[in-house]
Amino acid sequence: MSTEEPEIPLAVTPKQIKSAFQELLKYGVLEMEQKPNLYRTALTSQADIDLILEPLDMALKIDDIRGIAFLTIIQNYTDSERDEWSHPLVRRQRFNLEQSLLVAILRRLYIAHEMEVGIGNTSSVAHLDELIPEINQFLGESGSDSHDMKRMRQLLEQLRSHGLVSEVNKNDQVTIRPLIVHLANPENLKNLLTVFQQQAESKQESSE
Repeated sequence: MSTEEPEIPLAVTPKQIKSAFQELLKYGVLEMEQKPNLYRTALTSQADIDLILEPLDMALKIDDIRGIAFLTIIQNYTDSERDEWSHPLVRRQRFNLEQSLLVAILRRLYIAHEMEVGIGNTSSVAHLDELIPEINQFLGESGSDSHDMKRMRQLLEQLRSHGLVSEVNKNDQVTIRPLIVHLANPENLKNLLTVFQQQAESKQESSE
């Protein structure tokens, strides 16, 4: 008679759920427009994915109206009153003032687009010639159109790495990603724009 203990079969995660989970870990977000099959898997298997994410202190959040699924940090790691970031797997990244300003501008444009055409209907596209005057209103013009364009492209590329915008196309247009709606508190962004506006007005009064 054998004394060996029977082997316990390992649980196997379904291939579709595994693919969606790995995509989320890699990019942090799934868009229905970009990856429809993986997005639908995340939508229908949210409980299963949350179960996998729980030991990582993460959770899956879904905005089914805009068609996006993205990872969030749970427990105390998102407490704004904490000065130190202690999550062992996620490095906290802060935007500088110029990046934060552009995020606020893009978010305002995205919300205005949704108010005009409806939430989740079409992509919001902005032209660089539209964005440059917007940000120059707060930062001031450099005196060089090429420098202003270069600065805008660099800022957009930095935001693209966070999944907030697309790559600038050949027509100097950029698509604003729906994730931008969930990035920051609207009140904080509004206050940021107000501060920059006051600074810009103060500089203008001084020059006059």
